[in-house]
Amino acid sequence: MQGKLYLCATPIGNLEDITLRVLRTLKEADLIAAEDTRNSIKLLNHFEIHTPMTSYHEYNKHEKGRELIAKLRQGKNIALITDAGTPGISDPGEELVKMCVEEGIEVTSLPGASACITALTLSALSTRRFAFEAFLPADKKERQAVLKELQGETRTIIIYEAPHRLRKTLKELYELLGNRRLTVCRELTKKYETAFRTDFQQAVQYYEGEEPRGECVLVIEGRKAEEIREEQKKAWQELGLEEHMKLYEEQGYTHKEAMRLAARDRGVSRRDIYQELLERE
Repeated sequence: MQGKLYLCATPIGNLEDITLRVLRTLKEADLIAAEDTRNSIKLLNHFEIHTPMTSYHEYNKHEKGRELIAKLRQGKNIALITDAGTPGISDPGEELVKMCVEEGIEVTSLPGASACITALTLSALSTRRFAFEAFLPADKKERQAVLKELQGETRTIIIYEAPHRLRKTLKELYELLGNRRLTVCRELTKKYETAFRTDFQQAVQYYEGEEPRGECVLVIEGRKAEEIREEQKKAWQELGLEEHMKLYEEQGYTHKEAMRLAARDRGVSRRDIYQELLERE
């Protein structure tokens, strides 16, 4: 019998947020794989959990992953925990899950605390659709590519940031995304939890005189779809009508279909397009 991998969500601040199911699983597992054993031992000691622990983190995820797979094949049940929150979300746990699936080893996830969802629900911004970006890439070229994609993002955006980089990131986002509404969440679930509901201009000004403290979650308003439509409409209107229709006709559309598509793009009726073409003739 093969063992099972249990993804165990741990508190992101308040220890009372751990679930009874996670506590039982951590006690019953044969081994706990932790992102940082020095950090996790505090949690285990608090709940009097004495299960053996091993490290599994970004820098040993391939080698240690193979070791954990071997133990799972031997029938050992392993609980995976991250420093805080749900394993597999913005941490190397996703790699171990992939390895288990490829090897046919059963994986189950025990839900619990997650900083991105906690911040989203506190933000007072739209929660129906959101884009989770975690930490922006450190590589300048890759970072610019991600930020460029976010310029047209209509969903609410969630980004993690460390305090020593917060000022720079806020200014960068302000320049690229414009003065959108955002909520800066910090110390989530802890005694001094804050949800600073503001906009980029005010946030940049505020942190010029305030030292950022604690890990932050930025929840950013998505771009309004109406703005994008207006920009597209303006761009099409600046393009000559004949050239606009030619773009579609070169893609294989009939003259009639090209008229309909051009009318849609320009926010007018097909009759208006037909009339304009007649006048030009």
